Amino acid sequence: MIKAAKDFDVASAKVAVLMGGSSMEREISMLSGTGVLQALKQRGVNAFQFDPASRPLQQLVDEHFTHAFISLHGRFGEDGTVQGALELLGIPYTGSGVMSSALAMDKVSTKRIWLSHQLRTAEFEVLSRDDLSLETLQGVAHRIGYPLMVKPPHEGSSIGVSKVTDLASFERAVHLAKQYDREILCERFIAGQELTCPVLGEGPTARALPVVRIQAPEGAYDYQNKYFTDLVQYHCPSGLHPELDERVQDLSLRAYRALGCRGWGRVDLMLDEKTKEPFLLEMNTSPGMTSHSLVPMSAKASGVAYEDLCLEILKSATLTPHFRTDKVASSTHEGGGA
Repeated sequence: MIKAAKDFDVASAKVAVLMGGSSMEREISMLSGTGVLQALKQRGVNAFQFDPASRPLQQLVDEHFTHAFISLHGRFGEDGTVQGALELLGIPYTGSGVMSSALAMDKVSTKRIWLSHQLRTAEFEVLSRDDLSLETLQGVAHRIGYPLMVKPPHEGSSIGVSKVTDLASFERAVHLAKQYDREILCERFIAGQELTCPVLGEGPTARALPVVRIQAPEGAYDYQNKYFTDLVQYHCPSGLHPELDERVQDLSLRAYRALGCRGWGRVDLMLDEKTKEPFLLEMNTSPGMTSHSLVPMSAKASGVAYEDLCLEILKSATLTPHFRTDKVASSTHEGGGA
């Protein structure tokens, strides 16, 4: 399990479960947050709902909250903005810090960092919403090839995502994606099985939970099927060969560490049906915790109940260590400078 923060005391803690927010994923965030809130209360935590879309974060200080459990998804919750505000307010929070959250929320930056670490991810190109001419699209299709996945790189939950197989569908897809983002990610489609692997902890002590294999109807693991139907089949244990399972876990751990993530997260991957090689898709630093969510499913397969998972994530809440400016200033004066 995640190592508990030394200063965390269930009896004295007052916890704000941040949920809702103002992103496109508000509805899912409310479902996640409600589940987390109930779970923490069942474990004796003095926890309360807090929606940043309707209340200023300063009220966390005014009302003497000691910790924040971030159940926000998408922009203004998972992208480093709330994390930065909590750093300034001095309230320990769950999940990754400002930089890692911002990087992971940007699928393009994430892929570039993974590639710099020699971690396998699908070939891609990035388009500006101001240059979506047919000539530009034809060039991308020629270089990468159909089918393609078209995505707004700063959204989650499959919002604005399309699979395209020809120029006409490509044109429709980019015009959908540009409604959500200033950039458009065009990525080679990896035909195969969709996988996900949660990770708990930080740095060398982080560990991967069991891999989940996802079977969606006609491969459509979209917003509706993710959260509001029972048509998707989830396999955990994954049913993959044990050696392949371990490779996916190892790749997920390396992807998590490359971005400097902490606390918890979930890595999404595709397993190429021809080569049997896993390809990284994206990192989620504030994963869903609904009844359909994958982190609780994976944790359960490893013997961890939902309530205990929520409590252990809360115990990992922290602030990013900072150098003390007074010491820096003092040492500069003592050293005499250049």
